Amino acid sequence: MRARSALVYTVLRLLAFLVPLGILLLFPVFQELPWLAAIFAALIGLSLSTLFLRRPLDKVTGGLAERRAQRATTGRRTGAETDADAEDAVVDATRTDGPDAEPEAPRA
Repeated sequence: MRARSALVYTVLRLLAFLVPLGILLLFPVFQELPWLAAIFAALIGLSLSTLFLRRPLDKVTGGLAERRAQRATTGRRTGAETDADAEDAVVDATRTDGPDAEPEAPRA
């Protein structure tokens, strides 16, 4: 994810909320009930961002998915190799007659 695309999306989302909030607070009804203006501004901002901010959202989420996939493949490879080495060491430590022998059964 590029920081620029996340920043652009965040600023646009804030503007989609703050501009309608400012306009609504100009009306006398909403000056007496500012919480109602905030609710309407949130609904308007959600609607505007759903309609017009699809491309910036796709850039941000695509970047996040790319980073996650990159971390998952890097982490799996390193983690799997480490786990496999640890398991091999345990198996080798439990064998008594050589590499092809079966481990001893636990004694009761």
